[in-house]
Amino acid sequence: MGITRTQDEENERREFESFRQTLVAFSALGRRKENGEFKGLSSHNANVDLEDKLVCVTSGVSFLGLALVNHLLLHGYSVRVLVDNQEDVEKLREMEISGEMMACKNKISVVMAKTTEIQGLLEAFDGCRGVFHTSAFADPAGISGYSKSMAEIEVKASENVMKACARTPSVRNCVLTSSLLACIWRDSSQHDLPPLVNHGCWSDESLCMDKKLWYALGKLKAEKVAWKIAEEMGLKLTTICPGLITGSELSYRNSTATIAYLKGAQDMYANGLLATVDVSRLAEAHVSVFEAMNKTASGRYICFDQVIDREEEAEKLAGEIGMPANKICGNSFDFIPTRFELSNKKLNNLMPKRLRNCYGES
Repeated sequence: MGITRTQDEENERREFESFRQTLVAFSALGRRKENGEFKGLSSHNANVDLEDKLVCVTSGVSFLGLALVNHLLLHGYSVRVLVDNQEDVEKLREMEISGEMMACKNKISVVMAKTTEIQGLLEAFDGCRGVFHTSAFADPAGISGYSKSMAEIEVKASENVMKACARTPSVRNCVLTSSLLACIWRDSSQHDLPPLVNHGCWSDESLCMDKKLWYALGKLKAEKVAWKIAEEMGLKLTTICPGLITGSELSYRNSTATIAYLKGAQDMYANGLLATVDVSRLAEAHVSVFEAMNKTASGRYICFDQVIDREEEAEKLAGEIGMPANKICGNSFDFIPTRFELSNKKLNNLMPKRLRNCYGES
């Protein structure tokens, strides 16, 4: 227990250090703008009222949440970071008092609310034009880091967030982070399955139950309940289904979710369905989808930039996450023609041209 607690404290310390670095980078950018280095340049959303640029990010100090906050700030948004415990609030307040958040002025704020309580979410979302629900739940006691009970908690949290969004007059759009796992776990014994796996595909709930794929089950059910509520309550929703999230500092910043995602990795690898996406590119995809929601963006978007289908790729990924390579690709490293093909064409068509080549279009 002592070792686990020490590791958790170290991970938390590093998360806040990364948050500090984000603020330092944003401060430097702000000073450069004030000094006129960007004179003559303007944001592509410069004509948008400042009130329209206040958004809320759930779990804003997580691996993905932090990257998303960073990208939103760089795009000119004001960000309300939602955390679920007083300790995180106090640490962020200390950063504010010490001057580390001073340069952000009114661009970033912190609010505490639990996704299990709708009233707190209503207060947290009040005044925001958009909500990014990135939260994922992890069970430190679970062998895979994610248990069946945590899947149910995630579903309930998704339900509460969607209801709160729909009931908050200021909220116009919501982006939910789902997972590619909500698309790929289908019954392969059915020979009529189409070889192309895209945004229209859904995982089989009973298959996830049988294989004890709790992380996939949680993401699948959480996304389905989100769409149900959005339809019933008239909420404008889009969902992003990313592959395994990677990036610098992956091994200690996203370890629990990574282990949970990779349950069943050998089957995913064998079927050509094990895909990854860099956390920074995923954050950019979130912003791009959100900004296009008042125009063409709708429905689901699969997001990945690499499919792991060769020995050297599996070994590299295994090294990054501290896992034996055979846990990913089995004991045979021979190249096996895969049965399925992933497609993120819908997202690529939406992304700015300068970023399209980053997403491994297929």
